Amino acid sequence: MSIFSRNDARTATAAAVSPEPAALTGDYTIDPAHSTIGFVARHAMVTNVKGSFQDFTGTLRLDGTDPSRSTASIDVVMDSISTGNADRDGHLKSADFFKADEFPAMTFRSTEAEALGGDDYRITGDLTILGTTRPLTIDLEFNGAAKDPFGNERVGFEGKAEILRSEWGLTWNAALETGGVLVSDKIKLNFDISAVRNA
Repeated sequence: MSIFSRNDARTATAAAVSPEPAALTGDYTIDPAHSTIGFVARHAMVTNVKGSFQDFTGTLRLDGTDPSRSTASIDVVMDSISTGNADRDGHLKSADFFKADEFPAMTFRSTEAEALGGDDYRITGDLTILGTTRPLTIDLEFNGAAKDPFGNERVGFEGKAEILRSEWGLTWNAALETGGVLVSDKIKLNFDISAVRNA
């Protein structure tokens, strides 16, 4: 009897977080209080420095019947960059890197979406940094859907991507005496997104 009880519990949990795809169709607003847009850069060839953006807004349009019709839009305030070190954050906002005074926002506008099977998806769009727009492809995993205690219908996604920062004009660097450079050209991007269905 206890075996069946455990199976029933697992089935109920799965149903709660994995509804029929068509039921997810709708417009959503990203909840920045429960989402993260982060990055990882190699420093001095020996370690990783992690950072994130504290101020951003975004919307999703999900089509559970035809995922290729889904869209995403994100606007990031560059002055909100945070790596846990005030001096480093100030350098990243300066003319050496993001020129936050001149280019206050980084934006992403999707142009294509596809279902890869299971909970895996891929979204491609235009990423604009320093006024330069280039394509970015993000691999996404759907984490499920749920209704929170306040009655909000939520969906969750985890995403990852890699870029070469030099392709967006982020070329500042310093050579190391032992060879190599201070900051890697390759940057890893990571996304943890919680979005609430619009009323």
